[in-house]
Amino acid sequence: MTASAAVTAGYTLAAGPVRAEVITTDTNGLNAGDAKIKVGDRDMPAYFARPASASNPPVVLVAMEIFGLHQYIKDVTRRLAKLGALAVAPDYYFRGGTDLTKITDIKDLLPIVNAKPDAELLSDLDATVAWAKSQGGDTRRLGIVGFCRGGRTVWEYAAHSSALKAGVAFYGPLIDPPNPAWPKSPTQLAPEMKAPVLGLYGEADTGIPVANVEAMKAALADNKKTAEFKIYPGAPHGFHADYRPSYRKDAAEDGWAQMQAWFKKYGVLS
Repeated sequence: MTASAAVTAGYTLAAGPVRAEVITTDTNGLNAGDAKIKVGDRDMPAYFARPASASNPPVVLVAMEIFGLHQYIKDVTRRLAKLGALAVAPDYYFRGGTDLTKITDIKDLLPIVNAKPDAELLSDLDATVAWAKSQGGDTRRLGIVGFCRGGRTVWEYAAHSSALKAGVAFYGPLIDPPNPAWPKSPTQLAPEMKAPVLGLYGEADTGIPVANVEAMKAALADNKKTAEFKIYPGAPHGFHADYRPSYRKDAAEDGWAQMQAWFKKYGVLS
């Protein structure tokens, strides 16, 4: 896929080259599209997908990477809808006034996303859950899945929401750099976890050492919190992101299967 084709297709270039062999999921049997979610006096953009025939589907939040609400995240949302969920991906970085999918240099992207306060992020997710309920979603069966920074969001939301049934974090950072907008890292929040989380990590992730994963695992065990981890041998960060060179088919497919089993185990999916 050329750079211009990638932009036209709605993929970010901040993460580097976009693979030509991108997975695409159709909308057959789905209702899918853009939505606006009220957060305070603002409208937060979102993308949703749901089975057309389901009257009260479970709700799964999709926490995106830092690269904006682009086609990969929208496709993941459709994949979840094919599993029977009302899946919704909120664009919680919208207040910056910049379309993150159009930023090509990551150094221009990081100041925007790193300025997002955790308190605001969690409030935005709560508003997304309320919106899903207003659309007929069954928020008694609430899950969240996230990728990269969105994986961190999964851990943060699991410590925040007593309504959450289960979360799945794909390579979410566990220890934060100093940032006044982020009071506690996921590892520091281990004692506060309110929902079971499955963590899926790559052994060759240069940003999240296996030692960090083991430290999180130990912290959760010490606090008698329910969590499981799977570390994929040789897999880099972003192994599920099929639009990026980091994609690893075997790990991505297994991770997706693990996610489904986790959500079924805890009553999110049937």
